Formats: sequence, C-alpha cells, structure tokens
Amino acid sequence: MLLGALCRFGEAMSREEKQKLRNQVVEMFDHAYQNYMDHAYPADELMPLTCRGRVRGLEPSRGDVDDALGKFSLTLIDTLDTLVLLNKTTEFEAAVRSVLSDVRLDNDIVVSVFETNIRVLGGLLGGHSMAVMLKEGGQHMLWYQDELLHMAKDLGLRLLPAFNTSSGLPYPRINLKHGVRGPETRTGTETDTCTACAGTMILEFAALSRFTGDPVFEDHARRALDFLWEKRQRNSNLVGTTINIHSGEWVRRDSGVGAGIDSYYEYLLKAYILLGDDLFLQRFNIHYASIMKYISQPPLLLDVHIHKPLLPARTWMDSLLAFFPGLQVLKGDIRPAIETHEMLYQVTKKHNFLPEAFTTDFRVHWAQHPLRPEFAESTYFLYKATGDPYYLEAGRTILDNLNRFARVPCGFAAMKDVRTGSHEDRMDSFFLAEMFKYLFLLFAEAEDIPFDVEDYVFTTEAHLLPLSLSTAPNFSSIPSNRTSDEELDDSNFDWTCPNTRLLFPDPAFPRSLREPIRSAVDKSCPRPAPYREPGMGRPPLRAQDFMANNPEHLELLRRMGVSLIHLKDGRVQLVQHATQAVSAVAAEDGVRFMQEMMELSSQQQKEQLPPRAIQIVSHPFFGRVVLTAGPAQFGTDLSKSSTGVRGFVTVAEPYSGCTEITNGEYVQGHIALLQRGQCMFAEKARNIQKAGAIGGIVIDDNEGSSSDTAPLFQMAGDGRSTDDVTLPLLFLFHKEGNILLEALKEYREVEVLLSDKARDRAAIFKGKPLPGSLIEGSVDVQEEEDCQTEATTPTSFKPVSQSQMSTEELDKSVPEEVTPAKEVSPAEELRIEEEDRAVPPLADTAQPTEERDSEKTEEPRGDKDLSSQSVDQLLADWQEDLEAFKQMEKDDL
Repeated sequence: MLLGALCRFGEAMSREEKQKLRNQVVEMFDHAYQNYMDHAYPADELMPLTCRGRVRGLEPSRGDVDDALGKFSLTLIDTLDTLVLLNKTTEFEAAVRSVLSDVRLDNDIVVSVFETNIRVLGGLLGGHSMAVMLKEGGQHMLWYQDELLHMAKDLGLRLLPAFNTSSGLPYPRINLKHGVRGPETRTGTETDTCTACAGTMILEFAALSRFTGDPVFEDHARRALDFLWEKRQRNSNLVGTTINIHSGEWVRRDSGVGAGIDSYYEYLLKAYILLGDDLFLQRFNIHYASIMKYISQPPLLLDVHIHKPLLPARTWMDSLLAFFPGLQVLKGDIRPAIETHEMLYQVTKKHNFLPEAFTTDFRVHWAQHPLRPEFAESTYFLYKATGDPYYLEAGRTILDNLNRFARVPCGFAAMKDVRTGSHEDRMDSFFLAEMFKYLFLLFAEAEDIPFDVEDYVFTTEAHLLPLSLSTAPNFSSIPSNRTSDEELDDSNFDWTCPNTRLLFPDPAFPRSLREPIRSAVDKSCPRPAPYREPGMGRPPLRAQDFMANNPEHLELLRRMGVSLIHLKDGRVQLVQHATQAVSAVAAEDGVRFMQEMMELSSQQQKEQLPPRAIQIVSHPFFGRVVLTAGPAQFGTDLSKSSTGVRGFVTVAEPYSGCTEITNGEYVQGHIALLQRGQCMFAEKARNIQKAGAIGGIVIDDNEGSSSDTAPLFQMAGDGRSTDDVTLPLLFLFHKEGNILLEALKEYREVEVLLSDKARDRAAIFKGKPLPGSLIEGSVDVQEEEDCQTEATTPTSFKPVSQSQMSTEELDKSVPEEVTPAKEVSPAEELRIEEEDRAVPPLADTAQPTEERDSEKTEEPRGDKDLSSQSVDQLLADWQEDLEAFKQMEKDDL
C-alpha cells in the first residue's frame, strides 16, 4: 500500500522529504566543488577520473570544446554565485579572494567569445551581484570594493575587438592578450559563427554597461541582435544555425531551438525581462509564433529549413533543446512546456540521462551526456509555475541517476555512452554553475534561500543579474531600431503570463497531458499484471487494415505498445516500446505490425508517380492558372490520357466525402471538391463516383500548407483492391486549394482541366481565338517570344486577381510537350501518403528534395509586377535552395 501511494502521480511530497533531497543536493555540490578545489584549482576544469586539473595545452586537444578554457580558473568563476545561493557565504568570500589574487585575464590564448562571455563574464557579474547583496546586508563582504566588476570590465574590453566586423556580429574566437589578428591565426580570419554565438551577448554586456556606466558594451550587443533580426528569413520569421559574419548570408539554413540557436531566443525574452525594452519582447513573440507553427510538433521539436519551413531538416533532436520548456514557462505557454518536458523525462528514464542527440522514437543518436543541466532547468521552472509535485519526482530522478551513474571518487564524470554507462574524464564548469542551482531551488523552501530569486534573472549559464538594472541609466548611443513597420502591436502578444491555477483548475489536467506521451514505465512503480487476451485465436491487427480514425484499431495499438504521434504536415508517426505492451505476446504482435508497416511504406515508395496539373480554363483564367497537384495510386491514370478530364467543379456535401453524397444532383457530371480528413482517400473517391462525379480534388485541411513549402505526396489506397475506382483523384495543398475555392466563390462557375501536365492554351481551345486580351495586363507577343528561348523555365508571372496571388501565368506559345512550371526532376521523391495512415518510425517519407519549381514564385507586394523578375534572379533563388538542401543532407549524414 505504501509503494502504491508513493507511485501515485500528483501525491504531495512532505516537507521532510524535500529537505532531505535539498540536503542531498548540497552534499553532491560539496563533493564536486571540493574535489575541484583540492585536485584541479587553479586549472579551468577538474578531470574527475584521474583526479587532476585540465590545463589547456598539457592535455590532448578536444577541438572546439577546449575553446572554453582560457587559463582563468573557469570552474571557480562559474561557481561563485552558486556558493551564495547554497548558503556557503564563507566559501564564497574565500573564492572571491582567490579569484582576485590568482586569476589572470591577459593570457596569450585563443578562447570562444560566446563561452567566455556566458561563463567568465557572466560569472564575474553574478559574483559581483552577490557580493553587493551580501555587503548591503551588513554582515559579509564588507571589504568588497567592486573588484569583481573591475575584472569584468577588463574582460569585456578584451572581448570587444571581436565585434570589429562590418556586420557587427562578433568573430567566434579571440586572443585574450592580442585580440583579433594576433599571432594566433585562428582569430580574425574566420567567416562563420553560430546564431547563438552572436546573439547571446546582450544580458552580460548590457549588465556590464549598466553596472559601469559605459554604454559601449550594450551598444555592440544590441547591434549584433539588430543584424540577426534583419537577416531572419522574412517569410518564415526563422533564423538559420550558422551565419557569415561579414555578408550576413546563412551558411546553414536549418532552424530549430537546440544547438546553434537556443540561447538567441532565450536572450530576446530575457533581455526584455532584464532591460524592459518592449522591442525585444516583440521580436521574441514573432519568432515564437513561427517556432510553434513550424518547429513544434508536440511533444517533438524538429528542425526545419528556413526557406521551406514545412520540410523537416533532420529526424533527431539534440539535448540542448531541453531548456525550451523552461523558456515557454517564462513566456506563459504552459501546456506545450508540459508536453515537451514529459517527452524529455521519458527519454531520461529510458537512458538514465538525455543523450546528446536522440531520434523521434527516443533512441540514441549521439550517446554522450556531459552532465548538461537544461532538463533540470525546465523541471524547476515547471514546478515553479504549476506547483505540481510530479516535478519534484522528476528532480529526484535526476539526483538518483547522477549519484548512481556519474558519481566517482573525485567528483562527477560525464557519460561517454549512456547505453553502456562508460565515463569521460570531464566535469564541465556548467555542472557546478547550473545543475546544482536549479536542483537546490527545486527542493528548497523560501526560508532556505538567502535572497529573493524573483529579484534576479538567470542568464543562459544560470548567473544571477539583478532586475534593478532595468532602472539603471542607459547611456546607449544606439537609437531604438523600431522602424515604421515594427511599431509595437499590442494584439501580437499577451502582456502578462497566465495564472496556472486558472489554466489548470483540475489538478489531474496536467497529468492528462502527460499520460499520452509516456513512453517508458517508471522503474520505481510495479508494472501491471500481464494481460491475457481472451480467445487466443484472435488475429493481430494487420498494417494494411489499419485506420488511424478507428478507435478499435487505436486500442489494439495501445495493447501492442505502439503509440501514435500526429505531425503538423498531416502525417502520423508510429513508435513502439515493448515495455508498454500489455503482454509479451502483444509486444511481439507490435513488432510484427511495425515491420509490416515499414514494408508497406517501402512498397508504396517504389510506386511513385509524378505530380499532376489542375488548370483553370474558364473565364477569366483561360488556362493561365495552373495548380500543382499530388497524384493518387488508384483511379484514372492521367498520364495515359491525351486530353485529361475537363469539367466544372462543385463542393461535395458532406465536404469530407466520407459518407454518401447528399448533393448528388450537383456532383453528377462535375469534379467534386473534398476536404482531407476523417477517412481514407479511396473511400472519398468511391462516394463521389457513386454520386456520378467525373473526378475529384481533395484539399488539405492543414492551414498554410503549400506545394511551395512542402514536398508533394501521392495518395495511397486503403489496403484493399481499388480497381473499382475509375475516376481521377488529385490532391491540393491548403494554399492552392484556397485559390480554387476563392475562384469558385467569386465566379460561381469554374471549369478545370485535370491532366498529367499543363496544356498550352492553343490545345485547350482547339484553334478558337485565344481570349488572352480579355485579361488586363496580358503579356505581349514579343514578351512571349522571348520566353520561348527558355521553354523549360517559363518566367512570366502575373496575378489574375487578388485571389490568385501565388499562381503562375503560362505562356500560350509554349509547346504542348513542355513540362509545366511546377516541374519535378525524375530523381525526386514524392511523399507517399494515405489519409491518416501511419508512417513507420524513422522511415520519414518526407525527405528533403530539390526545389520543385523551375522558378520561384512569391506573393506580389503592392502593385509590383512579378514578371519584372529576371531569369537570372529566379535561377539564383533556385540554386540557393538546391545548395541548402545539399547542406541539409550533409548535416544529417
């Protein structure tokens, strides 16, 4: 009974138990800190397996990881404010005296500007904040005369030369003694930096300016942030991972919330909190809206391409994104924070630690774990926001795993491989600076903390900067960068965070969010009794029979330990964990089902078809508007039809097409418009065919989807014979489908041609006078003759009306055999998709492909005519995206 009580989620933890765990955190900190001081100081880091200090140049190089080491007693400086938080005032005072007497900053050594800023400059400023706070208390640090602040300014001046670039973005590395272009050739010659590296300076630099009254530091950090904001991808409002510091060109165009970008977003929001500048909040909210639209696929956070944000850039996640739920708490978006944190918690329970990278079905991608604190950070913030004792249990899990698997006689050792439990001779400074801060705060009561943490903001390295800096004089020489189109819009975001008691009035509600995400069984709780299937002869579910909208099928999946995740592009992903199956037999059935699903998907990929064309031929379009459509693996094969299927369109009722059509008198002899969802594509086709339709067009219900930003896919059958379907069925993404719906709304009668490729207008109208002159602004003959020289790359774009802003105008003189503007190379893959049919884990059928359009279309701005774009410019855009996809594939490999 006692075990059962302990395992009930939501059970409050007693004050005594919290105190025990808090004391355990302090003991673990002492073990790590004292071993550093005894065996490593004044070296930068402790090597816990060999019980000695890591001195750069004396140990084998670890590449970029060593750029954090500058022979400036890194771990001690990084730990200063942690000592105060843990009530170790005597040790703090001794540590400050050691820093002042022993640490030198003029070392002839090349360091990372980013790491030195967040760890050393931040550590000095956090230590200064604590020293001032203690001195004002009148009992400690009475001798202190801003010595740490003077060191911080010295270091800030040593970092400033890195900002001497035309863009204002800092060089990634600098020599502490010689600046850039010193004797060490690694400085001043580099061209690229990560977005986080350039965008994670504002808190420390602004604090340094506010503390000292010298605006130069804040000015440079603001200028770098302004440049990154200007270089965001304007359509997606996302930033890439790596940028050229001179030209501002994106070197890596994949975008996420993890490594390479993470703290850029964090510092936009926290700069608003610390400095009170609304501009930072506005920019953060614009970015955040795009993150939630494209990157967040709860509970997953998947990288995308900034120009094609509906295309996934990788099939795995890195552990640095674990900070994001904590940032969402600061934003006030609690629900997705709970969901993503739960996913991370289950990965932690499955592997004991978060691997450096893990796949979407939670398997190891990169097996290292350098004792990163981001998961503990998010756990603390979620407990702070919700008061849910569930997060205290998550914190207990972190403590237990650290003691069981990472603790060694001389400290705590990073995990070399979470699968084997092997160690690496490494204990990074952030372990002491961050991990123990967040864990102590998680279990501490208010009276255990020597100051009010609400008066401070945590930097990305968990250093404490006082919010009183927002009222300090700001002598910045940079005017507000808000342009006319960036005026603050109150409707763009909420000014206050929600009250979690109002969000979750039912204490069980947060648990209801976590339950579906659970992918592993908590080892501290007994497993349910083995399930005995009644009637052992019952056959398992076959992949070809599975339908995601069938509750009975979903229940069978659950029993087999198979969970289903809905992705934003309409696909679903299946993930199996045998430990969740109700019995060993059911787990075997689950494995068999997954194998069948993979074979089914592989078979469908071999049956790929090229895209099809939907050409609007009625007034006032007359064949000028062509929409790229996805094909079906069943029904009429349009590639074998010389004329295609031509008819007027009408909306089927019901719009889903999943039951008998009720407006058959209107559908008969017409091409029916249907909405995606609720049933299989083949079922829709059968229903409209029974009503007498001559064709069907399914329109995506995923708002914002477009063939411009997502790969096409073909509609598969329902696992049974589809020979009875004899009409053509095509698929349009939401954006293209809206063009057709808007045309129908405005003109009532809209005639389209369904074919394998766009037809030239002469063929459509069979020698009749072409009605091109009826359309205002038609291209003239000379212009069309010019286009003939680029037959495979039509360049004439002109919207027919406001409702056709993204359509392409076809050249009437292009020969019939020329492929349409939406041209697909033979090597491309179309995504195979059936309505709500699952895709096996890791078999991501939406692989990045080359740019499909032989030219790039953009929505016109104002009255600007898109036909003014040059062929060279369009081809340059196409080449840029092609190179981006190649880089994405290289990165993923």
